[in-house]
Amino acid sequence: MKKPAWLIDSSIYVFKAWFTHEDIYDVDGNSINAVVGFMDFVYKLLSEQKPQLIGFAFDESLLTSHRREIYPEYKANRATAPDSLRLQFRLCREFLRHLGILEGASSFYEADDLLGTWAKQLNTNLIPVNLITADKDLAQLVKEGDHWWEYLRGEKLDEKKITKRFGAKPSQIADQLAIAGDKSDNIPGVPGVGMSTAGKLLRKFETLENLLENTSEISSMQIRGAARIQQLILEHQETILLARQLTGIVCDIEEVMPSDFEVSILDTDAFNSFCDQLNLSEKDQEIWLKLHNDLLQNIAE
Repeated sequence: MKKPAWLIDSSIYVFKAWFTHEDIYDVDGNSINAVVGFMDFVYKLLSEQKPQLIGFAFDESLLTSHRREIYPEYKANRATAPDSLRLQFRLCREFLRHLGILEGASSFYEADDLLGTWAKQLNTNLIPVNLITADKDLAQLVKEGDHWWEYLRGEKLDEKKITKRFGAKPSQIADQLAIAGDKSDNIPGVPGVGMSTAGKLLRKFETLENLLENTSEISSMQIRGAARIQQLILEHQETILLARQLTGIVCDIEEVMPSDFEVSILDTDAFNSFCDQLNLSEKDQEIWLKLHNDLLQNIAE
């Protein structure tokens, strides 16, 4: 196995900064608290890990998501981001581009799908990935040598630890979520059947397809309310199949496949000009430039 690539579920860290950092403003008086907080996270990750291959995926729009076409109520429980936050998302992406780091988003697919496509592309080249996220959905992408990593909390899970943590193997996570549903994404599931029970069902039947083909065997399982669960699964098969279209991550989006995940040489003048717009001090700019140089040297070695 080669050195791992680092794939970041970026929106989580922008939102975290938005809610926790005090107001900070750029030269035009725009609030950039989320930008500065996100930059702090990026600096921590880059300076501690010095990755050779890295990519940041962002969500572009919930309204045009392909999952909304399947199920219009998908993530309908989430409020639209205010204009000030949308601006900060754009600035976060622009900062990464100025720093010579791959970033991406799609108006039709979600960040999860970009990460899935990138992970598959890297795995095909025998490059393991570290998925930096706090989203359990992305655990389904983990293969041998990969890790699901909630970086700020220091929780790093491989295949075995994911199975212990979530009660299902990575390859079963999408099926597990289809059975139990996912309230955070407004995905319907089987009423009264949670992640734990869904995991137990999949441990016996392995796949959702096998479960639905052998539903009559559920009542003989040694789990509480087995007969009731069997009836619930029978009654909600259509809901489960619909949910499964939403919980699976797309891993073959041709238009988002980058040619290179390596940090590239930056335009120092353009980078400094962008940092001036953000009101970053010359000292802070020098710190970032030194870090960028360290990353390039690490790649060269």
